[in-house]
Amino acid sequence: MKIVFEDIKRLAGSSFRILVNPKLNDFYYWHFHPEFELTFIEASQGSRRVGNHVGQFEGSDLVFIGSNIPHLNFDYGIRTEYEKVVLQINADFFKNDFASTPELKAIHQLFENSKKVICFHGNTKSTIGKQLKAIHLLPHFEQFIAVLSLFQSLATSQEMTFLHEKPFENFYNNKEQSRLKIVYKFIESNYQRTISIDEMAQLTHLSKAAFCRYFKKMTRLTFIEFLNQYRIEQAKLLLKEDKNVTETCYECGFESLSYFNRIFKKVVGENPLEFKKK
Repeated sequence: MKIVFEDIKRLAGSSFRILVNPKLNDFYYWHFHPEFELTFIEASQGSRRVGNHVGQFEGSDLVFIGSNIPHLNFDYGIRTEYEKVVLQINADFFKNDFASTPELKAIHQLFENSKKVICFHGNTKSTIGKQLKAIHLLPHFEQFIAVLSLFQSLATSQEMTFLHEKPFENFYNNKEQSRLKIVYKFIESNYQRTISIDEMAQLTHLSKAAFCRYFKKMTRLTFIEFLNQYRIEQAKLLLKEDKNVTETCYECGFESLSYFNRIFKKVVGENPLEFKKK
């Protein structure tokens, strides 16, 4: 699985993208993107980390996230069965005639309010959740109408809570974002060999200490933690392709079988052999 710095590719001719049950529960994916995002998840319990907000949910969660607000994938760390639907809306959605259309005034305000991040509850959460799970089954034009209707329902709902008192400001500048893309692409191409902090510092034109601070700021993980999680994701794919544990360990860049086993269990919750037998 590739690390994607949320350079979101929509279907040609579409202003939105729908992801049904993307499984990232073993991967800590702290990220942001220009697109607005509506996420619905059903699980026994889970964590919600968006902007400066950290919270928990039980049963389900429905959150509308504004453009370029950093957030963690809502399924991270979940070990039970779950369902998730993510609707991502083009950042330019209201930069055309839609912005001045009277009938869409409430939706436009909803998108403005998403800068504070909106959490929905009650009947709104359950009703919209059901609609989201079915939208991808509709023909393309009907999807568009259903999405507008869905946002109109959200815009007029009273069952909402703002997760920030003020609009969240993303202080990550374009240079920092571009630098992170370079790091991600480098990991993707070189994870099978030893990668040192010194090498990454040189790649990003930072000192070793500055790189470590920068990467932790951008991802909320140390570089080694992030690299290990990426390698474990690759290892899971190889194990499912019937590679043995030892082969998988060294093909994914780990230099010690005992260290691989320890990190795999820490990330996945079981050792590689147990995972392989499932």
